[in-house]
Amino acid sequence: MPITAALRPASTFASPAPHRSGNSRWLCLLLLGFWLTGCAPLPSEVDRPVSTALATPSETRLGRAIEARAATVGTRNDSGFALVGSAELAFTSRMTLIKAAQKTLDIQYYAIFADDTTERMFDALREAADRGVRIRILLDDFNTSGKNAQVLKLAFEKNIELRLFNPLPGGRGSMFLRILSNLKDVARMQRRMHNKIFAADNAVAIVGGRNLGETYFGQSEGTNFVDIDLLAAGRIARDLSRSFDEYWNNPLAYPVQSLMTKEDIEALKPKTRTATATTRPGTPEYPAVQTNTTQTTRSTPNLTTTERIITSPNGVITTLPALPDSTDLRLLTWTWAPSVLLADKPSKIAADADTVAESQDTAVDGLLQLMAQAKTELLIVSSYFVPGERMMKQFADLRQRGVRVRVLTNSLASNDAPAAHAGYARYREALLGMGVELYEMRAEQEGSIRRLGSVGGSTGDAIGASRASLHAKVVVIDSRLLVVGSMNLDLRSKLQNSEVAIVIRNRALSAEATRMIEPALAGGAWRVELVDGQLVWRAPQGSTLKDSRTEPDASLGLRLMLKLIGPFAPDEML
Repeated sequence: MPITAALRPASTFASPAPHRSGNSRWLCLLLLGFWLTGCAPLPSEVDRPVSTALATPSETRLGRAIEARAATVGTRNDSGFALVGSAELAFTSRMTLIKAAQKTLDIQYYAIFADDTTERMFDALREAADRGVRIRILLDDFNTSGKNAQVLKLAFEKNIELRLFNPLPGGRGSMFLRILSNLKDVARMQRRMHNKIFAADNAVAIVGGRNLGETYFGQSEGTNFVDIDLLAAGRIARDLSRSFDEYWNNPLAYPVQSLMTKEDIEALKPKTRTATATTRPGTPEYPAVQTNTTQTTRSTPNLTTTERIITSPNGVITTLPALPDSTDLRLLTWTWAPSVLLADKPSKIAADADTVAESQDTAVDGLLQLMAQAKTELLIVSSYFVPGERMMKQFADLRQRGVRVRVLTNSLASNDAPAAHAGYARYREALLGMGVELYEMRAEQEGSIRRLGSVGGSTGDAIGASRASLHAKVVVIDSRLLVVGSMNLDLRSKLQNSEVAIVIRNRALSAEATRMIEPALAGGAWRVELVDGQLVWRAPQGSTLKDSRTEPDASLGLRLMLKLIGPFAPDEML
């Protein structure tokens, strides 16, 4: 929600300085004039050479490795999958694909942040480009201002193409001024490409909720996002590549060179390290991270020595998994299963998107249709959970049929987008009243906690005082259908953003995902209940915490903000 991008918790607002009414008046006039005059329009004549995914992935090492694995298993299914719940392994999986790629890398994300962790990934991409790999990066334009504009310099590297989807006209020095200058076209500004695809040689791909940045790979000393990735190989990877091609060759995808020069980007380079930009329209920025000054070694449990993670003095992962001829994919447990891709069309983001939405099903529509068919149980993990009227009716129907419904989402304190929590909070009592079980992620994850997508490792090692924010998007239906993708269960994902997800029919994978999630329900989340008409947050099992009758761990400012904006903000804007 770009309009609310400048919002902060109420406790962070300062009182107006006295005797500055004249200055304030001039500032208001300046901002009004800036808004009324607008900014330079997007270029009309843009050269967009059409390109497509690698046509013959079987000619590459990755393609041959996948075919060999399928032949060894002797399966009739044409797609293989592996779940990744560890933040470090999520990073090394991407680095391994970069190193293994021989022909192409296709990378599509909502946000890529300029920090030490992504710079390590960029170095690997440059090395791949130097050996002849064609690299296409498609990035939504919302977060490409300030420090993060430095990511755009990749567009000027050999063998690397970078396009921005649905770009916003105007400067990139300030997120606030950028939003202000585009207020006259709020509808278009709201529509964002939220897809996340990382594909190598059209043979293996990664999907899930993660963007690219240190907070998504467990490297931040502040808040780290908790997520789950899905590695996909075979036919489903080719389906993902076709979706990528549709966006890449769409008129809304602008080559960076049509919008900026390398000198323009260099001029935006910050003099000192600054805070990371928001990860979702309307989220507060993180404070600058102070890096360690001593070298440490952190071993990821239950991984082979070739996958051990070494952190350097500045906290950047420095070693890659070894890459034998058959690639490190052999170290993962691959499950071959029937699957289908849920992917929005680029037209969902177009100027006439409202009309288009009425004539075609979205990825969220497909997910809701699957959920409606649940017979016994439904397990939902969604970082932003704003059901809306249709979904509430669906939950009521499921509960009337005796289907158990469990939802894990963020608490107010762990939510990086507090405004989204306001949308969820207005449905909370009604959900509890119909028997939906609600769990809210703890913000402070101290000690040794086994939980979803552990920041500290695949088995949930101690992570000290690191804060956690749920970012995963996973649904398990009747212990047999698993859905992993980029979309949340909210109206923004349904109406505003483009999304992508994979549906897999397999009990073993569904059980594995459930095993990742359930420890978080027990030890890493508050269980919300309705007692005598009042909300009660039950303390996680095994903790020394006490039950609460107010939003746990949340500041007074956050709770005040919830009461102020909760009754007024429309669901589709949250």
